[in-house]
Amino acid sequence: PAINVGISVSRVGSAAQTKAMKQVAGSLKLFLAQYREVAAFAQFGSDLDASTQFLLNRGARLTELLKQPQYSPLSVEQQVVVVFAGVNGFLDRIPTARIVEFESKLLPYMSANHADVLESIAVTGQLTAEVEKKLRTGISDFIKTFL
Repeated sequence: PAINVGISVSRVGSAAQTKAMKQVAGSLKLFLAQYREVAAFAQFGSDLDASTQFLLNRGARLTELLKQPQYSPLSVEQQVVVVFAGVNGFLDRIPTARIVEFESKLLPYMSANHADVLESIAVTGQLTAEVEKKLRTGISDFIKTFL
């Protein structure tokens, strides 16, 4: 999803996104904007309250999650799964240094064990309540094996 709303591609980008991507990425832009703002001020202070620390931790994980190797594009359904995991707090227990590893193992796991979820997102372009429930279950099951 387009993240920097100040760039014209980002402003136009949402019109080209599937409904599923809009559903999962909606809060991502706002959260990352808050993270960047707080991160700039946090470097000057050492006493951070719990909510600020939470914002910094999740923001760092989401930033790592959005990185991908050159020439390795993800399909829309894979992007939806990864962003869904990030914005719904599934990465909060994963060390930031292991986020790339998490992503690289989550997607094959979902393809092997929950292909119906990926297929539904690819075909309908939507994230129904049923698909979201299966997605939550699949990611939770994977985290148990990952940690």
